[in-house]
Amino acid sequence: MQFDPHHLSALSAILRLGSFEAAAAELSVTPSAVSQRIKAFEDRIGAALVHRGPPCTGTPTGLRLAKHAEDIGLLEAQLLRELGLAGAPRPARIRLAVNADSLATWFIPALAAVDDTLFDLVIDDQDHSADWLQRGEVSAAICAGGKPVPGCDMHPLGNLRYLATASPDFMARWFAEGVTPASLARAPCLTFNAKDALQKAWITQQFGTRIAPPSHFLPASHAFVDAARLGLGWGMNPLSLVRDPIGNGRLVPLLPDSALDVPLVWAVSRVMAPALAPLTHAIRNAAQNGLNG
Repeated sequence: MQFDPHHLSALSAILRLGSFEAAAAELSVTPSAVSQRIKAFEDRIGAALVHRGPPCTGTPTGLRLAKHAEDIGLLEAQLLRELGLAGAPRPARIRLAVNADSLATWFIPALAAVDDTLFDLVIDDQDHSADWLQRGEVSAAICAGGKPVPGCDMHPLGNLRYLATASPDFMARWFAEGVTPASLARAPCLTFNAKDALQKAWITQQFGTRIAPPSHFLPASHAFVDAARLGLGWGMNPLSLVRDPIGNGRLVPLLPDSALDVPLVWAVSRVMAPALAPLTHAIRNAAQNGLNG
């Protein structure tokens, strides 16, 4: 079965922008024309592709087909580069999964180094970003190291180093007798979301025991640092984000010499790897500058 490129572009635009009207404006057609394209596409596929919003979202089949449309754009852009022909009328679009702490620290310079490309980022924990690849919903992902992703090339990047930090006042209130399993079981910590296991991993690394401390849920990397600095709780923060607050005394490590290193890899769909080669090169360069070896 071959897909009509007008149908694919309409579907991709709707799911990216959230409405038929916005998709129509991007494609320079009427909303009625976009609606007709989607109806014809759904009739041809024999399945619903769009949950009519607001905002409009994709069914599993619709999401997979929209990703296919983006892949075609990437492959066409690669072919144009290889043939030395003029660029495509629109930039290629790449959907990636990346963890929030990488995005807040070292990842953006890699994106800025790639020309004529639009990025659609999915934010997820590094231990779960591979799931997006396995479902075929992204072309590449920043993942935790150590576990291969079927059908993907794996590029080790280095370690994202975390420090367990808190404000001096928080340390005096909750850890006056020292940082111990007993005090950690009482002191509130900061947790990014339900998938975030860094705090528990650090406790296990330091004390060899599993503890579930009381937690604030705070899904924002920079707010994490602010919350620790203001005494809301202790948290695992990337070294690059807390180097200055530690230097000026507004944050202190819970324990000396107790960093937690999280190995990261760049996992790329093997089918799309040649088209993503410029981005892979940029990410490996950015990781060399922003991560620990």
